[in-house]
Amino acid sequence: MFNSSSSAEAFAPHFSSPLPASSYPVYHVHRADLVPGMTDKVLSLVAPLVVYWAFSLFFHLLDSLNWDALERHRIHEPEEVKTKNRVTPGEVVVAVLLQQVIQTVVGFVWLVSDEEVSDPAGDLNAWGRTVAKVVIGAAGTRTGGEWMAKHGQRATELVYWWALPTVQMAFALCVSLSAATLRCPDPKRSDRSFVLDGWQYMMHRTAHQVTFLYRTVHSWHHRLYVPYAYGALYNHPLEGFALDTCGSGLAHAMAGLSTRQAVLFFALSTLKTVDDHCGFAFPWDPLQHLFGNNADYHDIHRTFLSCVGPRLALRMTG
Repeated sequence: MFNSSSSAEAFAPHFSSPLPASSYPVYHVHRADLVPGMTDKVLSLVAPLVVYWAFSLFFHLLDSLNWDALERHRIHEPEEVKTKNRVTPGEVVVAVLLQQVIQTVVGFVWLVSDEEVSDPAGDLNAWGRTVAKVVIGAAGTRTGGEWMAKHGQRATELVYWWALPTVQMAFALCVSLSAATLRCPDPKRSDRSFVLDGWQYMMHRTAHQVTFLYRTVHSWHHRLYVPYAYGALYNHPLEGFALDTCGSGLAHAMAGLSTRQAVLFFALSTLKTVDDHCGFAFPWDPLQHLFGNNADYHDIHRTFLSCVGPRLALRMTG
């Protein structure tokens, strides 16, 4: 018999420390480091570099095969890369490597100063109390208490190990992609996030209308008129630092990602960036369907604004 005056926390499950192996999810790796001989912090810095160049080389291989099955999905003809781009592949590689050096150094300083304290049992107990409060508040002491007795531990584990990381990762990707979208804003998306998208649109418009900003910084982005995979990070170092490096760091901090979550997040965001600039519009590419700012969208942005940008700059100078 339940006492209606009992505190909801009394029905919260208790998790002992250290947690038994059965309390961890299937994706959890019990060893100290995901990759033997490399700390997870170092892995979070190395993973995006490996993903970037491996995925870029994959698309470069597809670009070189000239198979009919692939050619029909190509956005630009190969000759356009040579005739329309105002930057050589070698210059692109150098600029990308410079940006990756900056990203790695900043990431190293960020991670070294970020001391992560892991206490899964304590976190589970805290979330268990939250789950109990919600259930008891919604179903009442008797019904809610009975439900917590039967399902409380499992529900808490589902929230902590599955729901929370999913929400964190989705939020981090949204923040990161929003920062990247500053470079390729879509004013039609303002109905979904008026303030953020409005800010993105105005920032990008300013970069095109202010002559100094366009000629000194943002014009780098449009030198690569016909984008290709390994040029995904080709930007002026200041723009790359402000949008890509700081955007990823902001997303990591705001979402409260753990180091291992950061490994996955940085790898996924890098994968998305390369895919956006791959030069192909594959119907079976999930990344091209999950996000509106895909390869087709980036191509339209570059080809249209590469013409609009200089014209606006010239108009500003009268």
